[in-house]
Amino acid sequence: MRLRLAAFLAAAIAVPAAAQQTPLRPDQQAFRALYKELVETNTTVSTGSCTLAAQKLAARLKAAGYVDADIRLFDGPSDRPQDGGLVATLKGNDAKAKAMLLLSHLDVVEAKRADWERDPFSFIEEGGYFYGRGVSDDKAHGAIFTDTMIRLKQAGKPPKRTVKLALTCGEEGGPFNGAEWLVNNHRDWIDAEFALNEGGSGKADDKGKPVSLAFQAGEKVYQDFVLETRNPGGHSSRPRPDNAIYELAAGLVRLSQREFPIILSDTTRGYFTEMAKISDPPTAAAIRALLANPADAAADAIVSKDPGWHSTLRTTCVATLLEAGHARNALPQRAQANVNCRMFPGESVEKVRGQIVERLADASITVTPRASENPRAAAPPPPLSPLVYGTAVTLAAKHFPGIPIIPTMSTGATDGRYLNAAGIPTYGMPGRFTMPDGNGTHGLNERISVAGVMKERDYLYDLILAYAGK
Repeated sequence: MRLRLAAFLAAAIAVPAAAQQTPLRPDQQAFRALYKELVETNTTVSTGSCTLAAQKLAARLKAAGYVDADIRLFDGPSDRPQDGGLVATLKGNDAKAKAMLLLSHLDVVEAKRADWERDPFSFIEEGGYFYGRGVSDDKAHGAIFTDTMIRLKQAGKPPKRTVKLALTCGEEGGPFNGAEWLVNNHRDWIDAEFALNEGGSGKADDKGKPVSLAFQAGEKVYQDFVLETRNPGGHSSRPRPDNAIYELAAGLVRLSQREFPIILSDTTRGYFTEMAKISDPPTAAAIRALLANPADAAADAIVSKDPGWHSTLRTTCVATLLEAGHARNALPQRAQANVNCRMFPGESVEKVRGQIVERLADASITVTPRASENPRAAAPPPPLSPLVYGTAVTLAAKHFPGIPIIPTMSTGATDGRYLNAAGIPTYGMPGRFTMPDGNGTHGLNERISVAGVMKERDYLYDLILAYAGK
């Protein structure tokens, strides 16, 4: 008997962790099938079709009871019909309650099959993870939000608040952005009191153990500037002091040596307050000093050693490209640099341009904003309201007990920049945990934890239900 028991225990220990996972519930199996179909629909800008993905999800919504009047399918422009999307609406029963919006992008970054260990457009479950391009960015949200709309419809009783779903293309680049198009052309389709979006990814350690949740409120806005110097030039055997390359280079050095001022919003103040609680004593002391006095240069020097924190504290501008001269044996007639800025929420292009000019300290260097599809001003961060933030914190304690939830500002950008600029406060939802390697997002072998995404789905369903009113 003891031998048989020992053999059984040895066999149990040898079973891979993935095989020991709790079997999926029927509702989770339905979600998995939807998720799989979405991931296996190629939506890259080169060879994919967001329009096809939207059509497939629209079919699932209709099968759940949505009628044609509830679903608006739209194509991209005439030269990019494949860049379409959809807006679906579940009507609430309280006319006084303004709608909420669920936003997710269908498109994904490119994936070269030869570089991947697995087919990037096959939905593969292995070792406790789902693999495939977009399983994390952002088809998990697209699948969860569509699945939530289906579950709300099948519940039979409409919520108090109208719930809208927008699935768009172009967030990862390309000539057409569906979120921007909806804001500019069909604001009424997506108008809402607030929107839920990607961007709230928390942290896990290298073993996948959750460390902290993130609630994203606000994001920086991307803006490029062209810096240029001009000169009559001449023969390189007769150098002159007013050299276009030297003047531009000297200006760039001055730009690099002067920081932009620290700006604290409710979001970043909350973020650093929480980070001080879990940092080493010297760093925690510096954070608290900076929160008390943003002009404390000594504290800033300590906190800003972390590149992410440095960027979270201020607008940043950095030279990324250089082009100068026209011949090896001639003095340069022109020198040009691209400076890429990530503007703090609420800052305008013109204000940042003026700050660059001041730091260059050379009137001969022209500074011109590059044309951009981004809003001219980065919208102020949305408020950490009791309704949106408070509800998320309360439910996080139920679903993720003991894990702190930290308000964050994204130093990158999402399609939320268009909605925030249009007056629809947009938040990146918590519920997901990213490992130190980023889970392969935008890189090779993108993956997401099976158990993690199922738990995220449960959390977001309860959260959306709470926001919408049962």
